[in-house]
Amino acid sequence: MRTIITAVLIFAFWLLLSGHTEPLLIVLGVISSLLTIFLASRMKVIDGESYPIEMLPRLFKYYFFLAKEIVLANLDVIKRILKPGKSISPKVIRLPAKKHSDLSKVIYANSITLTPGTVTMDLANNELQIHALAEEAADDLAMGRMADTIPDDEKSAS
Repeated sequence: MRTIITAVLIFAFWLLLSGHTEPLLIVLGVISSLLTIFLASRMKVIDGESYPIEMLPRLFKYYFFLAKEIVLANLDVIKRILKPGKSISPKVIRLPAKKHSDLSKVIYANSITLTPGTVTMDLANNELQIHALAEEAADDLAMGRMADTIPDDEKSAS
């Protein structure tokens, strides 16, 4: 089932990007999508985490949360740059990954890096090493609000 859904999504993405609706091009698009799925299956890259459909509704909710956090972090960084004096207090912290699946851990690490003023430097042994531009940003991450908002798929935990 996962393979069929992935094939449909690949074709839909192809159709969206190409914009062609001529019959010959549609057939070629279907063939290229099926060839891609065939090769991905042979390479064994379609697994439980390749496209976690059960996480999709929660991911959309999380994307809105992340967009808000990125805007707020941008405003905070701008304020710190424009504010004279010592408004920047860099800090390196370690936080537990708190997620079950590898996919959720990577989403968490990348979300931290996408948020201005913070960078995930390492993700190993279920722990994140993070550099924050300000102590307040580090404290906010330590509270775990972002980690708690990220969807997690316990079934695909590894």
